[in-house]
Amino acid sequence: MKLVILDRDGTINADSDEFIKSPDEWTPLPGALEAIAKLNHAGWHTVVASNQSGLGRGLFDVASLNAMHAKMHKLLALQGGRIDAVFYCPHSADEGCNCRKPLPGLFEQIGERFGVDLKDTPVVGDGLRDLQAGVLVGCEPHLVLTGKGAEFRGRSLPETFPVGTRVHDDLGAFANWLIARQAAARS
Repeated sequence: MKLVILDRDGTINADSDEFIKSPDEWTPLPGALEAIAKLNHAGWHTVVASNQSGLGRGLFDVASLNAMHAKMHKLLALQGGRIDAVFYCPHSADEGCNCRKPLPGLFEQIGERFGVDLKDTPVVGDGLRDLQAGVLVGCEPHLVLTGKGAEFRGRSLPETFPVGTRVHDDLGAFANWLIARQAAARS
């Protein structure tokens, strides 16, 4: 199974320091939905792994989160794409759970649900903790320079990033890179 694990806020949709709390606030980044559709059409399954501590903080409820994801799925379907599953951590940072990135709990859940070893599965995110969580289960780290990742545009990554982290301008650039690598491997 060809699987890609994506962060949500800052990778697929615009992020906010005030949290994304409603479908009205959920806005896809330019080209992100088209990139997911492109990955799907190239045979890749896409899954979201997202910290949603706004739930634990009481900033929004599960119904609002579900409505945001319904909007994401609907807009993605209009592009001919799909996300196979959304995994999220509802806990605040002080709850000490294993599913909050940078810990690997969400990724372990993904591996169990799909019955796959996540070794070398691409994980794409806009922040360090997205990549750290994936690397703990053997994922291949990819940073996009959108959302929080924009601060690294034109700069070298700090040594705190996992060794081998690849950097892409955005999700579209990542999709193009992955599809090109797949084509090169076939020839």
